[in-house]
Amino acid sequence: MPPVKAAPFDPLDFAVRVEAAARATGFRVERFGEAGGCPLLALTKRTPGPRPRIYVSAGIHGDEPAPPLALLELIEAGAFDARAVWFVCPMLNPVGLARGIRENEAGIDLNRDYRSLQSPEVRAHVAWLRRQPNFDLALSVHEDWESVGFYLYEQNPDGRPSLADALVASAARFCPIDMSAVIEGREAHGGVIRVPGDPLERPLWPESIYLRANHTRLAYTVETPSSLPLAQRVATLRAVVSRAIEPTVKP
Repeated sequence: MPPVKAAPFDPLDFAVRVEAAARATGFRVERFGEAGGCPLLALTKRTPGPRPRIYVSAGIHGDEPAPPLALLELIEAGAFDARAVWFVCPMLNPVGLARGIRENEAGIDLNRDYRSLQSPEVRAHVAWLRRQPNFDLALSVHEDWESVGFYLYEQNPDGRPSLADALVASAARFCPIDMSAVIEGREAHGGVIRVPGDPLERPLWPESIYLRANHTRLAYTVETPSSLPLAQRVATLRAVVSRAIEPTVKP
């Protein structure tokens, strides 16, 4: 069955709402690029003193509207508070979101472009990332049109305390978990994929592998099934992001 076209998404309206909510909750807003006349926004909040540095991104695939909407609701709710230093990129592919397609205007899957840097969106994003400090935690927020339930990828090469089971438990309050033994062609256990070997050897890099190679040693890509109603997907992703940052941002 072909994927259902994503619901209409107005990236300019979204950018205005994000910028207003971010400034109202203490973020600095930076326009690090643009696509299709829409700004690419980075939100930063640098609380004084020793704090964990947490990066969160969404909206890299234009047929996945729930992730940017979930981040907007979290920003409006004040979830990104003074307990951490925040780096948030809520909409990385505005043209794709406007058209309801996975790729950008040139047909490039941005989430496979972080090694070759062919697209202007990813080049601008990487240039911004290179100006930031390393992160203690990185979250890439997605949804999956082919999934039967929530699942996640974990990048944790140093064997740090894992958040994976807690994130799956948070998602389970709102949606089914994909308990398949193989997800996306990879071995999975209880909705968790831990890719064996060295993912840096892959020819095409998603954002998460670029982040692991250059900016963090703990990264999660979280995926909710697009077959669910939009509000349910947003609620699931809100819960998962909130749970991910909870143990990290304790004073």
